[in-house]
Amino acid sequence: MAEAANVGRTLYGYFRSSAAYRVRIALNLKGLAYRQAPVSLVKAEQRSADFLALNPQGLVPALQDGSVLLTQSLAICEYLDEAYPDSVQLLPDDPAQRARVRAVAQAIACDIHPVNNLRILNYLKTELGQDEAARNTWYRHWVEEGFHALEQQLTATAGQYCFGGTVTLADVCLLPQVFNAQRFNVDMALYPRLAAITDALAELPAFADAHPSRQPDAF
Repeated sequence: MAEAANVGRTLYGYFRSSAAYRVRIALNLKGLAYRQAPVSLVKAEQRSADFLALNPQGLVPALQDGSVLLTQSLAICEYLDEAYPDSVQLLPDDPAQRARVRAVAQAIACDIHPVNNLRILNYLKTELGQDEAARNTWYRHWVEEGFHALEQQLTATAGQYCFGGTVTLADVCLLPQVFNAQRFNVDMALYPRLAAITDALAELPAFADAHPSRQPDAF
């Protein structure tokens, strides 16, 4: 599935980062070879001078594709879709359907994920003094609220995947968010449609190979 040779493509990420997980899936779907350069969020390596030179936001992922350096996972995924069109297509050609796919992807990446990522949970701990139980309650509240809306939103479009039988950018975003939700004991039985889609996606090699447990920095 991957290219025969690495063409100078490096993904800077962290194995449990939802955003880096999305990009790994997209690269795999596109059949693009890449080298991984782990950036430990636990050790705050994203705040190192070397990494800040790549991404002043101090966030993963960053993708170096030849002379092109990109940040922000959705922007990277759309770049891959446009730069390498002769493979799996992440966004449909039809403008309305493309917008619907983007809406689901953004609901996950822009509305659910940001209030639950590591820097937010760390802030709740260090600055607001919340214990682990309180932080987990915070996490589950926002994920469950977002998943409830997604479960309803996908009623009109879901088949085997978020949009019928074709994998899209929405699926690329959904699986990593469900992985994180399960780590925090969100009951996926409440969201049978999302659970069924996730189970189907997990069977695909591009998604399975991107799983955090299979990454070189996993622990």
